[in-house]
Amino acid sequence: MSSKRTTVEVGGRQVSLSNLDKSLYPEFTKGEVIDYYARIAPALLPHLKDRAATRIRWPDGVDGGKFFEKNAPSHTPDWVRTATIPTPGSSTGRDTLDFVVVDDLPTLVWCANLAALELHVPQWKVGPRDKVHSPDLVVFDLDPGPPATIVEACEVARLLRDVLAEDGLDSYPKTSGKKGLHLYVPVKEPRHPERTSEYAKAAAQRLAEEHPELVVAKMEKRLRKGKIFVDWSQNNPAKTTVAPYSLRAAGRPSVSTPITWDELEACEDAADLVFGPDDVLTRVDKHGDLLNPLLKDRQPLP
Repeated sequence: MSSKRTTVEVGGRQVSLSNLDKSLYPEFTKGEVIDYYARIAPALLPHLKDRAATRIRWPDGVDGGKFFEKNAPSHTPDWVRTATIPTPGSSTGRDTLDFVVVDDLPTLVWCANLAALELHVPQWKVGPRDKVHSPDLVVFDLDPGPPATIVEACEVARLLRDVLAEDGLDSYPKTSGKKGLHLYVPVKEPRHPERTSEYAKAAAQRLAEEHPELVVAKMEKRLRKGKIFVDWSQNNPAKTTVAPYSLRAAGRPSVSTPITWDELEACEDAADLVFGPDDVLTRVDKHGDLLNPLLKDRQPLP
């Protein structure tokens, strides 16, 4: 394995790349990871823009150890945007951290070169002077408790879509890239940042009361067997969700993939909604960004 370094120009920036032939997945190299992120960038970057990114890095590949990186490392190039964000109660004991904000292609390629396979972002944005805005997204994480699978999660997503529609809200699905689904609702920034979390919790609890055989809205793992846990807690401002089009670390590279409601309704087998990097690039060529409404539709919460 050569640790050969090469410097490339990306968007007018010099980015140093290394170990491009290193396997980060059993049959997928670091060079292929960087290539995927560079090619998906037009669809991905708008969903990362102005959001403080938590990077999950696997320097020795998915079979090695991982670590969560919120703070910008000491070797961060000076052209990478960072935002100093309050982190009360942080495990690091620090009151603030300097998050990387992945606003452009050079920064995305730089992250990929650091084996940041997964990119996770909060439901809020940060302004040019590091002001943290109220959330502009509500997200529901539909997590199957075995033996339930994404097939049952699709059923719950349809029920949840109807609950949201009664409140005048359109919602948009994507796969988690693992075993579940995420449902997003673009919203007008509420005056109080906790409002989105309160709304999501109420919707999840309502669904669990109406469909107790299928849905659970409480955190306890023991309650989840054979049911779909509707996790509303990712609306907590301290939490993040994997970004659309991000890779996930698994035995083979899978992607958190936007899907259509028709595809969701047609799902009969968990394999129907598994997409790899090539699948996703083909889908974007065909459909464009199915989550584009998240970038512009601002719906008032009831």
